[in-house]
Amino acid sequence: MQPREKELINRLIAGAEAGTMACGGYLASLDPLHRTELCSKLLFERLERKMQLVSGLYREAAENWNQTFYLLYFRTLGDRQNQEAYLDLARRVPYRYLLRERLTPHAIETMLIGTSGLLSLYPKDSYTERLTDEYRHLAAKYNLQPMESNAWVLHEVRPANHPILRLAQAAEFFQQDEFLMDRVLECRDERSVQRLFCIETNNYWRTHYTPANQADDHPKRLGRFKAHVLGINLVAMLQFAYGSLTGREELRDRALMLLEKLPAEENRYMRLWQREGVRLRDAFESQALLQLITEYCLVQRCESCPVARRMVRELAR
Repeated sequence: MQPREKELINRLIAGAEAGTMACGGYLASLDPLHRTELCSKLLFERLERKMQLVSGLYREAAENWNQTFYLLYFRTLGDRQNQEAYLDLARRVPYRYLLRERLTPHAIETMLIGTSGLLSLYPKDSYTERLTDEYRHLAAKYNLQPMESNAWVLHEVRPANHPILRLAQAAEFFQQDEFLMDRVLECRDERSVQRLFCIETNNYWRTHYTPANQADDHPKRLGRFKAHVLGINLVAMLQFAYGSLTGREELRDRALMLLEKLPAEENRYMRLWQREGVRLRDAFESQALLQLITEYCLVQRCESCPVARRMVRELAR
């Protein structure tokens, strides 16, 4: 590396340490073709890294794609601080149990909420009393082992994102039909993602966020924002992984096209890029820039960063 290039890299590292993404202005000024080229490289890095997670779940699921999808769905369903709790729950109540009980009213909800251990935290009403009674039967039938309620992080959780409500939504989702994996692989745009996931809970939850606490009467379905999260981190990821592991290139392409049709994420990292003048066009770009900031900027790996290397080469001419 030439002295001038080394000097520029050190300035980028210093900016990253200070929380300033000095390459943001450069990214914002790139023409669409070169920006897409860089984002494509970063996105494939991110997808390959996520492939390790999916491959691990696939092996855990004994190479059963429906169970793999089920595990990844729960890992993606809640907030980051409860990812492992949701995953633990999905392991305790495997997908095959849901299939067996899918046509029995409230059985899926009973197994999920009962095994979560969360009912013990709230006063009982007639609905949750019934869930508790039904759970005893299902727990004995399937040898279900309830979680400890303290496995869940509940402080500062918004009502609409409370794990009990999320589990009620999940129960309705998995009660739809037994070909959900097929429907996931067929998703091609934002509308199909929302149609798949935005399922309304049963009537009890219309007036509750948590048990025995009355709330205003309105539908409690997964919102547009959460559907986009699932579209990016579950649907597109499964399409890419399934296509990679089965040799179906059209599914890998479908995953990339889906990311181009979904809106960019809204989070603190994307706000940092926007502050630097980068206007994100879609989830394809936001996933690429998430890879950039987490794997390069925040750990000061500017010397190996594809954006920094190109920027430095141009400025050092």
